[in-house]
Amino acid sequence: MTALLRLHGVGKRYGRGPAVLDGVHLEVEAGQVLGVVGANGSGKSTLLRILAGISRPTAGAVTGSPSIGYVPDRFPAATRMSALGYLRHLGRIDGLSTVDEVAVELLERLALAGGPKAPIRQLSKGNAQKVALAQALLGEPELLVLDEPWSGLDPAAHGVLGELITETRERGAAVVFTAHREDVAHEHASRVLRMSEGKLRATDTVAEPGPCAQIRLRGPGSGDWSSEPGLVRATANGEHVDLTVAAARSDAILLTALRRGWSVVAVDTPVAR
Repeated sequence: MTALLRLHGVGKRYGRGPAVLDGVHLEVEAGQVLGVVGANGSGKSTLLRILAGISRPTAGAVTGSPSIGYVPDRFPAATRMSALGYLRHLGRIDGLSTVDEVAVELLERLALAGGPKAPIRQLSKGNAQKVALAQALLGEPELLVLDEPWSGLDPAAHGVLGELITETRERGAAVVFTAHREDVAHEHASRVLRMSEGKLRATDTVAEPGPCAQIRLRGPGSGDWSSEPGLVRATANGEHVDLTVAAARSDAILLTALRRGWSVVAVDTPVAR
């Protein structure tokens, strides 16, 4: 895989306070989805601001310059613009010639309350988060950085966000997101890391997938399933490929299979493991 961004011994300190980040090493590769978990105040948001280029480290170095889409942990919801007007304005700043069609499609897909013309200042936190997600995805960035992206979203939008993360990875871009819950991180990420006391480490445990679905595929499809989030097992069986997947990821994996040229032969009811 191609490395899009590297952090070498990155540290961050505000004034004379304690280190928020301490000697962080991280390589973000194309086609990778990284989930970062940790308690409030552990440094997750600071790490993402550095990845997004919003903040500079006080120690170490960051190399690489991918195009970046960023969703912060707090969205500027006080603007008087409509959702579409806001996205149109940001698209022009980023040099995108036409954004309306893509913006409307994203907002409709995320089921924004009030539609594209809804005033942002009247939106709930969850609906403002949908506008933030749309702006991050407008230009199809090489690196998508999402700070607590599920915060406030309704259940239907949770599923759409999972699809958008999968689609971003499928086109060869990378995604880094933070989450409070480790099971959510494992559901969507190919690799999960834990931030604690300013240091980034691999998680000690792998979350149990819970109920699983059985998927049988056939055809000339392509792709390596080994790094697919939610995959428990993949077995080649003659002209078929049999997948055992976490039930919560079955729809996203079916979508990925169809995009890769596979035909779906059967999907069995999820069973407990």
